Amino acid sequence: MVRFSRILFLTVSLLSPWFVLSAGETYCFRVYLTDKGCTHPAALLDKPETFLSQKAIERRAKHRIEINPSDLPISPAYLQTLTQEGGEIVAQSKWLTTVVVASRDSLIAERIQKLAIVDSVKWVWKGERDSHFDPSVFFNRDTSRLTLQQEKTNDLYGYAEPQIRMLNGEKLHKEGFTGTNLSIAVIDAGFTNADRIEAFAAMRLAGTHNFVAPGESVFLGDDHGTRVLSCLAANLPGILVGTAPQATYWLLKSEDNRSEFPIEEDYWANAIEFADSTGVDVIASSLGYFTFDVEEMSYSTDLLDGQTAFISRAAQMAAEKGMLVVCSAGNEGNNDWQKITFPSDVAHLLTVGAVTEEKEKSSFSSTGFTADDRIKPDLVALGSSCAVIGSNGELRYASGTSYAAPIIAGLAACLWEALPELNNKELIALLQRTASQAKRPDAEKGFGIPNIYKAYKRGRKDVH
Repeated sequence: MVRFSRILFLTVSLLSPWFVLSAGETYCFRVYLTDKGCTHPAALLDKPETFLSQKAIERRAKHRIEINPSDLPISPAYLQTLTQEGGEIVAQSKWLTTVVVASRDSLIAERIQKLAIVDSVKWVWKGERDSHFDPSVFFNRDTSRLTLQQEKTNDLYGYAEPQIRMLNGEKLHKEGFTGTNLSIAVIDAGFTNADRIEAFAAMRLAGTHNFVAPGESVFLGDDHGTRVLSCLAANLPGILVGTAPQATYWLLKSEDNRSEFPIEEDYWANAIEFADSTGVDVIASSLGYFTFDVEEMSYSTDLLDGQTAFISRAAQMAAEKGMLVVCSAGNEGNNDWQKITFPSDVAHLLTVGAVTEEKEKSSFSSTGFTADDRIKPDLVALGSSCAVIGSNGELRYASGTSYAAPIIAGLAACLWEALPELNNKELIALLQRTASQAKRPDAEKGFGIPNIYKAYKRGRKDVH
């Protein structure tokens, strides 16, 4: 249900009718800073443990990735300067040197624009900033375990068997690679009841974070992430087993399903930077953007170049930091847009489309190519009638590239566990060249359906 939207940001215009507030409404502005305000960057870079976890430092060292100024946080003094103008900090990106401020006073944009530390200001949201949920709803809710009433099958993977065997993933699992020692961040709209569902009882949970409403639970409000997570982390033999059942998970909420505005790109960038700082290896994101509630903010297909959209630039930075970013292609195949959505246009991101059980392209699956004629999607997996777990803890079937992406993300994590010598770009290339359409990729299925076990055998041969 997560919307796949598009964006072209508006420069602040105080004459615009959109800037007429009603009672309780707030503006959010993205502030592009001239720099981060780091007075002694070289000295800070000598102490990376002050802004990155040990796992993040080790990942960079392992893949020979330099810790550079893009890793440095924005100066607290700069943030204070913005808040002194009356703004509340609601998001920030150290990679893209931006800060989002919220205020009920639209004139804050003019004041901030005059600051010496500011390059430009863009309007990215308008609406109610009241709490999404009454905290008592969470603390007073039923916490009993939600168990499945489904009949067991004779297959280890249960009803998920078709989506795993299509990729030859069960053979890699039999070799003992199920995601152990790999961490996966799932960036989504919410994970309703994932803390209560029997299928996730054995899940290794590192933590959660709500970037839309900090401090509020990710386990309320939207269950799209619950279904996505089940493709990865469910572990009920005979009923449903995901593609990386032994991985460690971060559950991150960045989608605000109350409206569609560019600020969700800022939340997503915030989430992926957080994941990077904690040392996450793989990102599974079934969110994409191309259109917004205000048409003037929307993107056009000629901007699908992997370098223009704010969210795409953040995704590209994540790839440069060594993470494997796996993103759904989008569900626009039957709509006017038709194309992949942002950030799935990024070159070194693994973009996943959907196929049917007969291995034909799902009609809804978004297509390529990119605006600069690169192959997208990269790969495809089952996306029509996937077995997932809903917020009530019960098995259901759902369709969308939202499910194809995590199916591949989990097996890609297992493959990385098996071939730790590879970096993220080498892993993507290995998956591409061992997929079903490696010799004749196209705009509908990219390089085709990956053969995870073939990739494993080819990778072992190449490495050894």
